[in-house]
Amino acid sequence: MSRPIIGIIGNSYLINDQYPAYACGKMNCDAVAQATGGLPVIIPTNPGYASTQDLMELCDGFLFTGGRPNVHPEEYGEPATEAHGEFDRERDGVALPLIRACVDAGQPFFGVCRGFQEVNVAMGGTLYPEIRDLPGRMNHRMPPDGTLEEKFELRHSVTFTEDGPFHRILGGVEVMTNTLHGQGIKDAGERVIIDGYAPDGTPEAIYIKDAPGFCLSVQWHPEYDANEDPVSKPLFRAFGEAAAAWKSGARPNVLKSA
Repeated sequence: MSRPIIGIIGNSYLINDQYPAYACGKMNCDAVAQATGGLPVIIPTNPGYASTQDLMELCDGFLFTGGRPNVHPEEYGEPATEAHGEFDRERDGVALPLIRACVDAGQPFFGVCRGFQEVNVAMGGTLYPEIRDLPGRMNHRMPPDGTLEEKFELRHSVTFTEDGPFHRILGGVEVMTNTLHGQGIKDAGERVIIDGYAPDGTPEAIYIKDAPGFCLSVQWHPEYDANEDPVSKPLFRAFGEAAAAWKSGARPNVLKSA
């Protein structure tokens, strides 16, 4: 096997409101297969199936996807309220320790939407349950109606730190992105560097300070049209290159100039 294996952390679902399943969106698999050049492998989000070490030995990198369930607020020391929405405690049990272990080892990962929030929580950060309720913030949720193209349309800019890792990968300090999330970072976790913001001040791009490997995460959904979109493709390509290097035994650090 010459292609890096990318473990995709998905979600729990009920098919037809009856049949339990572990799955992820096809767009995530397409992004891995096409834009990273990796082999997508969906990881069941049940901590009883495999240890963190098992998963790290199986895969060369991990994609922490978005999903309707949110990180349970108990993970960052707050009580659950109706505003926090739905939860997936099994995914919490897989994703959070895996993120911390990957940070320590330098094993590549890319966080998207919920995955972005998981990275912050895994590093000790907190979340707002509903961004749109905060003074001065826009509604970052996806439109409730419309076509897929309309839901994933570019809706706001994100501005990056000059000469930060996102600037270097994307070649510019400002890009346009979609937005389909309700929650967002409140307090950044230990070593979590916010490298990009929406115009209303909502954090949109992060990395981990002094991490030995690829550890980027974004609040938007770059998996949509990932192999064609001029913002998504470079991010997934950089992630794929890091995973391929990990597979080969090399340990390049995308943050070394940050």
